[in-house]
Amino acid sequence: MDFNFIQSFPKTVPEQHQNQQPGLNSKMNPKPIDQEPQYVSSNKLAGKVALVTGGDSGIGRAVAIAFAHEGADIAIVYSNEHEDAQETKAIIEGTGRKCLVYSGDIGEESLSSKVVNNVVKELGRIDILVNNAGEQHPQNSILDITKEQLERTFKTNIFGMFFMTKAVLPHLAGGSAIINTTSITAFKGHETLIDYSASKGAILAFTRSLALNLAEMNIRVNAVAPGPVWTPLIPASFSPQEVGKFGGDTPMGRPGQPVELAKAYVYLASGDSSYVSGQTIHVNGGIIVNG
Repeated sequence: MDFNFIQSFPKTVPEQHQNQQPGLNSKMNPKPIDQEPQYVSSNKLAGKVALVTGGDSGIGRAVAIAFAHEGADIAIVYSNEHEDAQETKAIIEGTGRKCLVYSGDIGEESLSSKVVNNVVKELGRIDILVNNAGEQHPQNSILDITKEQLERTFKTNIFGMFFMTKAVLPHLAGGSAIINTTSITAFKGHETLIDYSASKGAILAFTRSLALNLAEMNIRVNAVAPGPVWTPLIPASFSPQEVGKFGGDTPMGRPGQPVELAKAYVYLASGDSSYVSGQTIHVNGGIIVNG
């Protein structure tokens, strides 16, 4: 990847806020970088079908686009960001690949069954599952985290991952891959994202346990742990002042861009990682974490 286009992005972003979760790409200033200007494909995923949750924007969009460039047909699942999802679909179809889009609550098990059945019917198979959908709601104290917020966070971030994996698993053959998006917060915590960090820790344990469970089937399960990445979730979660300083405390002194994570997912989805399972790739701007 030529990183010159990344360097053109400002190290700090203007103060801003969005009043809805998980946020809209179309309202961000500046827009995240979610694709390379000139992608050089190696056809690592030729003939594959990938299902990406949270694929309308942010990391999910960048991953879906990179997968398409590598030859995969794509299905994305998202909440209610219809304009962002249609833009992603158009970008993917512009690469010559197929793209299906599905909207709904990832925390409802019935959605997973419906989506998977439709994808298999329309595209014939599923080879790669990227469990990426997530939400977060900062609170200054655990005393401020309501039962409803706790349930909502876990329903989206980990229950939805369980449900989608259960629905997809019967359709996966040997050599298939499952990739889960955890977070740096699973390793170092976060003072105002207590329930979110706990759910991301659950994803880490889920990844390791599922990898052991599916090893005999030759289905690999891995995770990516992003650090601070400029996605719609950020202005939808934090105050304008916090957004204006977002990512500045990393060794690289800036937030990451979604495109900078995409190749980690390509690696884990492709045969390049044939002897890798139960592992986590950290993409976080140089922050050192253990585990």
